[in-house]
Amino acid sequence: MLALSRVGLSSRAAVRPAMLIRGFKTIPQPPGHIVGTVNDAYVPPPPSKSAGSYHWTSERIVAVGMVPLVLAPFLTGTSSVLDSSLAAALLYHCHAGFQSCIIDYIPKRVYGPYHNYAVYLLTFGTGVAGYGLYEIESKEETGLSTILSKLWNA
Repeated sequence: MLALSRVGLSSRAAVRPAMLIRGFKTIPQPPGHIVGTVNDAYVPPPPSKSAGSYHWTSERIVAVGMVPLVLAPFLTGTSSVLDSSLAAALLYHCHAGFQSCIIDYIPKRVYGPYHNYAVYLLTFGTGVAGYGLYEIESKEETGLSTILSKLWNA
């Protein structure tokens, strides 16, 4: 607290570091994020197959499916099909996890276009990572499991 008071910041400003960034505009929210009155009917969001239960179910299927894919190189040795499947599942698992973080912590109703920029940046990063995994898997002597075993032994 003493260091904050020396530079002229209060403890309240330390709790909200996003408020210190100048030029970062958010959409003003009503108090308590309540729109309308208590007597207004609830308007549900439009249904979307890519969100909600289908998204959650696909995340869980991939997470459970990655367990045998991670154990397979230890039991059977390296296989290009298993290695490529592990790389694809890991890429999707990471993409879905970061997408959930963006949805939770950069909501569209508060940050507006910044939410879209974060999603576009995630999609671009997933594409670059996918190309990198393709390059790793297309080499004859290397693969993801080979690289991980070399890192483990180092």
